[in-house]
Order: sequence, then C-alpha cells, then structure tokens
Amino acid sequence: MYQVLLLNDDYTPMEFVVAILQEYFNKDRETATQIMLKVHRDGKGMCGVYPKDIASTKVELVLTHARKAGHPLQCVMEEA
Repeated sequence: MYQVLLLNDDYTPMEFVVAILQEYFNKDRETATQIMLKVHRDGKGMCGVYPKDIASTKVELVLTHARKAGHPLQCVMEEA
C-alpha cells in the first residue's frame, strides 16, 4: 500500500488544494480543509492510502490538473 501526499509550496492557492482533495480523494469540505491546513503547516499532508496502481494514477491526475491550472502543486506517493 502507498500513501499519497500533497507537498506545500508558496504559490498554489489554498482553495485549489481543497478542491483537489474533494475531487480526487472524495473528501468532504471540512476534511479537505483540515488536510490542506496540515500541508500548509507541516509541509505535507496525506490524502489517502491506496494500492500502488491506484496511488500512481491519483498522483498523475493531480499533477496534470495542477499544471493545466498553472499551479506548481506537488503530489507524491511513498510506501505506507
């Protein structure tokens, strides 16, 4: 199993991060906001734990969405 993590940067708007969490990780607004604040405070936050292929797909979807929107948001996966 692999954790999917969002990494903090000084450019991606907080609202965009919340929207990503809601859209790609099925988080409700309150949970998404809490994860976004953890990313902001601690430098990274966990979005969820998935099998390797699902985690990889989620990382790619988030990175593609962020780039199309012009944001440098980083999303990575690491073994849980």
